[in-house]
Amino acid sequence: MQNPFESGHIKNYIMAYLSVVVIMVLFFIASSLFLELEDVQKKVFYVDENVTLHKSSQQMTQEDNTTSSQKFQLLKKGY
Repeated sequence: MQNPFESGHIKNYIMAYLSVVVIMVLFFIASSLFLELEDVQKKVFYVDENVTLHKSSQQMTQEDNTTSSQKFQLLKKGY
């Protein structure tokens, strides 16, 4: 068996590895140079603290009970 240090195989592997790393770095630089960032406008929502839009908990539970009884029906026997 040949010694890889004397035959130059290690040098070829290191050169191949370095070439892959250089290509990756070049692609990263090229992609970051041509990257166009869009300005996103900040949305402001009007919130009036005097107006209450939330329903009371009793109204919500009553609505939940009526809609759930219409949607689902229990089975007559359990499995």
